[in-house]
Amino acid sequence: MLRTLSIRNVVLIERLDLGFGGGLGVLTGETGSGKSILLDALGLAIGVRADSDLIRQGADQSAVTAEFELSESSEIDALLTEHGIEGASNLVLRRVVSADGRSRAFINDQAVSVALLRQIGEILVEVHGQLETHGLLDPATHRRFVDAFGGYQNMLQAVSDKYKEWRAAVSAFEKASANVEKAKRDEEYLRHAVDELQAIDPKEDEEDELAGKRSVLMNAEQLIEALQEAFVDINEGNGVESGLRSALQKVERVADKAGGQFDNAVSSLERALLEATEGIAELERVSNMMELDPQELERIEERLFALRGLARKHNTDVEKLPALLAEMVEQLAVLTDRAGNLEALAKKVEKMKADYVAAAGKLSTARKKTADRLDKAVTKELPPLKLEAASFHTRLDDLDENDWNEFGVEYVSFEVKTNPNTAAGPIHKVASGGELARIMLALKVVLADADAVPTIIFDEVDAGIGGAAAAAVGVRLGRLAEDVQVLVVTHSPQVAARGNTHFQISKTGDKDGNITQVGELTGEVRTEEIARMLSGAEITEEARAAAVSLLNTNEQVEAAQ
Repeated sequence: MLRTLSIRNVVLIERLDLGFGGGLGVLTGETGSGKSILLDALGLAIGVRADSDLIRQGADQSAVTAEFELSESSEIDALLTEHGIEGASNLVLRRVVSADGRSRAFINDQAVSVALLRQIGEILVEVHGQLETHGLLDPATHRRFVDAFGGYQNMLQAVSDKYKEWRAAVSAFEKASANVEKAKRDEEYLRHAVDELQAIDPKEDEEDELAGKRSVLMNAEQLIEALQEAFVDINEGNGVESGLRSALQKVERVADKAGGQFDNAVSSLERALLEATEGIAELERVSNMMELDPQELERIEERLFALRGLARKHNTDVEKLPALLAEMVEQLAVLTDRAGNLEALAKKVEKMKADYVAAAGKLSTARKKTADRLDKAVTKELPPLKLEAASFHTRLDDLDENDWNEFGVEYVSFEVKTNPNTAAGPIHKVASGGELARIMLALKVVLADADAVPTIIFDEVDAGIGGAAAAAVGVRLGRLAEDVQVLVVTHSPQVAARGNTHFQISKTGDKDGNITQVGELTGEVRTEEIARMLSGAEITEEARAAAVSLLNTNEQVEAAQ
């Protein structure tokens, strides 16, 4: 709730520091004393659009600071955390407006955007006046209030869950459909590419093998000449292999008589003979390859160039062609599989939609019953507020399927009928200024438990009424103040007498101009103010007695409660 309000250089206020408590706080004063200035100043602190005209004449800037005591507020905590602001049990909102029209906003002395200040302010304070109102007059909030009044959180959660499941199923189906359509568009290309790749049948590591063979065949003449010379050297005399074998046989015949001295020589000769034999065999293999079909080079080059051409066509490497072929074959196979999968996904969409519709239907039934209960409760509050012919209506309009959402399948809005012979319409369009404030009061009283705004301000909610109707307004303000902090600007002594705290707003003048002052009233001073409100400029003893009676009656009511 609002704890303190500090105002510097706002219109007629030079310097003002106010402290507020819980319950009902009333602000009274003669017409023109500056009551609206207080509301304008508070509006600056909670993010209302700034106007340089609010700056006191002769001052360079205006500054307003509002300190709020916070109870648990996960919504505010989340916003503060999101913007890197450390939370606390107290929240200080500050706004500075310069003469050039620029303004700066602060939360807990940290600079923030005016948008964030306004967002936080709307959670903390709701203002109802004859010319402007927030919160309940915004149709976007009406569904939330009805649902909170109904108390069917489990149904709301079920609808939200089913809606998300349905939309997830729709998203999966649409994604799969898009993939199938894309695959169908690409099918002709895929089939052509697969046929082309299957015709050449690329193998792993084939490029290196073909390149090696090509290199050999391109240098075949030089290689054959080198081979021939090598064979001449190898076969010179009896040949290398024959010489090694003969030497090995001669050493082996006498090795057993050498006491092991020839063992290493025998092993070395054996290895040399083996290596020579393998070397000669390899040269013969290469020699045989050199004698292959003379058209082999052409065939190898043709395949190698074909593989490289396909790789360039598909913007890949030759070695990746086998994998590319497998991938394309799989894509073609998926076309058939996806058709079946689409059918399954479509069935899932229908089931999820049916589940959502069923859950939303239960919510709609509960919401309709809650709306009827709310209408009766609010309408019952209107006659004592001198709105005997008025009635309150909660309108539920079916949404088009495209507009269904996680909150259900209907749009919720509040309407009022001020005369039996007229049609119900939006509150702010049908009701006059005074009627509007009283209708809002009745609605706030009924929705006290459902509306979490901790501070509510009413600006002249009692305008145009008196007597029993004004007393009824006071009773309802007092009842509302049992749950939240209520501040009311009033001209009604019946309402003023209900206040837990009473502030008087006055205007004084000197050679430097007019100044608005605010003081808290208690005891006899408060009695005098209420007597003034009863009798006017000249306070009579009868008025004082009536004021005492009003205060005593309200004290007795409070004691009984």
